[in-house]
Amino acid sequence: MDILTLKLKGMSCASCASSVEEIISSVIGVSECNVNFGAEQATIKYNPQQATIKKIQDAVDAAGFSATPLQELEMITGEDEEKASREAKSRDFICKVIVGGAISALLIVGSLPMMTGLELSFIPAWLHNPWLQLALTTPVQFWCGYGFYTGAWKALQRRNATMDTLIALGTSAAFFYSLFATVFPDFFINQGLKAEVYYETAAVVITLILLGKSFENRAKGQTRLAISKLIGLQARDARVIRNGQEIDVPIQEVELGDVILVRPGEKIPVDGIIVDGSSTIDEAMVTGESQPVKKQVGDEVIGATINKNGSFKFRTTRVGKDTLLSQIVELVRQAQGSKAPIQRLADRVTGWFVPVVITIAILTFIIWINLTGNICLALISTVSVLIIACPCALGLAT
Repeated sequence: MDILTLKLKGMSCASCASSVEEIISSVIGVSECNVNFGAEQATIKYNPQQATIKKIQDAVDAAGFSATPLQELEMITGEDEEKASREAKSRDFICKVIVGGAISALLIVGSLPMMTGLELSFIPAWLHNPWLQLALTTPVQFWCGYGFYTGAWKALQRRNATMDTLIALGTSAAFFYSLFATVFPDFFINQGLKAEVYYETAAVVITLILLGKSFENRAKGQTRLAISKLIGLQARDARVIRNGQEIDVPIQEVELGDVILVRPGEKIPVDGIIVDGSSTIDEAMVTGESQPVKKQVGDEVIGATINKNGSFKFRTTRVGKDTLLSQIVELVRQAQGSKAPIQRLADRVTGWFVPVVITIAILTFIIWINLTGNICLALISTVSVLIIACPCALGLAT
């Protein structure tokens, strides 16, 4: 069995992670797959004679996600690009949360008379005008909540239901029910009901879940912090002696058996054995030893440790994924890709949660319409099921 770590993109919730896990596990030759939503990666055990990386990637791509193998040691530029992308997403979330929060606060104040059933004279009458509330809610519903609609559409294309599906359904039910009550109030009045609107429900739910998403985005960045720091220890270049000449090459081009010159203050690029010279080396990043260690001909040196005093030459014995630093990074990745028992339980619950809620909502409508014959009461009850289930998405994601 080989172990493969894939970097995943396109997951929006824990349901997506469960779906990707099932998809990869279904590939012939894959014996085990763990998808970590927070770390956005999959750790896979597979038989290379039966399954290939291309087959696994194709299966993930066909489901609407993307997967790329993680390199043995990613360059810092790649980490910087990902960090910039995550910071841009964070700014987008914060902007939408501020806009949604301000509008939600106005809508809640305007809806207090309806919620309490009291005449609250200190609240201006114009604040509970349904047309004003419609104008305020529309940007929250379709700009702030745009990501939920796109996520729900992608899930529908995969014939799947995710938290985005639930949020889009629930908030849309509240919004469009309220829109109908705003445009056609007589339809409700003729059936002896008040034409009440629930715009604040849609706006508040979207805003709160976006707030949760912003926390989630921040947490994802922190899960990669340990790996980023480890990768930052790596030297980028090595001074290799080839054909009697010293040439600087990127660390990826260092080959097994190359002789490398290291000067005072430089990082040792890869693992090897000293063949000429001596020095003291700071190995604290590996051993925790506070004092520099004396090294001479025949002694082993470790990549990413720091040369202190003298110059020396060493012959490489381990490069690429075989170096000690690469193995440490891989162990941390595997640890991030593993799941605690509580996370496995949450993933199983998530897989059933959305379809169960949608089924309950449909049954609610059928029962109420048959018991009362009143489509308004049936709709209100159905909307209530969807709306109340929405914040559960935030809880499960947490």
